[in-house]
Amino acid sequence: MATIIDMPKLSDTMSVGTLVNWLKKEGDQVASGDKIAEIETDKATMEMEVFDAGTLLKHFISAGEQVAVGDPICAVGKKGETVEAPARKSGAPAKEEKMEEPAPKAEAAKPSVPPPPAPPAAAPEEQPKGEPAKAAAGEPGQRIKISPLARKLAEEKGLDISGITGTGPDGRIVKADVLAAAQKPKPAPAPAAAPAPAKGAKAPTPPFVGTADIPIQEAKLVPVSNMRATIAKRLVESKTQLPHFYLEVEVDAGPLVELRQQVNAAFGESAKVSVNDFVLKACGHALRMVPAANTSWEGTAIRQHAAAHISFAVAIDDGLITPVVFDAHKKSLFQISAEARALAIKAKAKKLQPAEFTGGTFCVSNLGMFGISRFQAIINPPNGAILAVGTTVTKPVVNDKGEIVVGQRMSLTLSCDHRVVDGAVGAQFLAALRDILEKPLLILG
Repeated sequence: MATIIDMPKLSDTMSVGTLVNWLKKEGDQVASGDKIAEIETDKATMEMEVFDAGTLLKHFISAGEQVAVGDPICAVGKKGETVEAPARKSGAPAKEEKMEEPAPKAEAAKPSVPPPPAPPAAAPEEQPKGEPAKAAAGEPGQRIKISPLARKLAEEKGLDISGITGTGPDGRIVKADVLAAAQKPKPAPAPAAAPAPAKGAKAPTPPFVGTADIPIQEAKLVPVSNMRATIAKRLVESKTQLPHFYLEVEVDAGPLVELRQQVNAAFGESAKVSVNDFVLKACGHALRMVPAANTSWEGTAIRQHAAAHISFAVAIDDGLITPVVFDAHKKSLFQISAEARALAIKAKAKKLQPAEFTGGTFCVSNLGMFGISRFQAIINPPNGAILAVGTTVTKPVVNDKGEIVVGQRMSLTLSCDHRVVDGAVGAQFLAALRDILEKPLLILG
């Protein structure tokens, strides 16, 4: 009897999943532990394993389709076994029935002429106007596989389905393919060639491109991804349920900037460090010095964490994610730098595993690389605080002698959950952090 495979719960906050891509086709043999699909969760894109051996009998959902956790997505069983898509446990409507385009009518018989040998890698023949659409492969009589919803959407958007590449089973065009094709910019017509200037005449000056020359962006409705929906839910919960307050200090970043330049000049790309690496390392030390800032609210108790597991915000296409540098207080600056760089690369590729973005006790959000001088970040529960890091600004400052000199200053803003971090505790943490960052040689190791 066939085994029905359901959408797995791949993260602690996952309620729905989107099938990005099938890694195994219908009819393929699978063994326990094989990766059969890529699933987009609310955090990342992960490979899904199968724990039953046999033949992948049927896909119940197509690439780009979103279903709830626990709903059926495929069936594994004995070769030749038939299986029908079961009802979805969530009560959501089953996916649209598969419908294929009718085969194009045969053309009128023509005198039999031996066909000339086909040239290698010939481009597909352009579709004559008025004939039925042909598949992208250009083979006569081949059907274009497209779901009814995708066909209706393509007609509404005025898209030619013969130019759309399908990502569904057996190359079927699904809704996600049509939406992707609709968002592709249409090629602009080639400008007419300008006449060559007369001999001895100056070439015309290109016109200034002002705001009037910038094309107006068309309004569009962007579907909410799993990640964006989760971010929206968690931020609303954080801002409405956690009593935020904010503390800000300004750090003399001159010594840090100078030391970073010397380190990068000495070690080059093999051990290149960023300002954020210094901040992560300094936070690890400061949290050990002020452990009351490294806490979480648990309703009937306040948990004070023994280790500084520091997460940092990474912006990706449809939101952000916070990979974690575990035991940051024990690691060297260069270890933190290498680990943070590797985690950021995986985050942007949506390849982080749950163990790499859960378990943080404190968070750092740095917008300095975008030129933001200061901002207030929203706490990422269950953390009790988050540090917002601004860019380093060159400005006039007053030194210890009362002289106005050129200085480099960096703003740090601490958002605190007042249930666990009081103002005095937050102030002590920022004072310790500022002292460390203004003496960066102490954390160079």
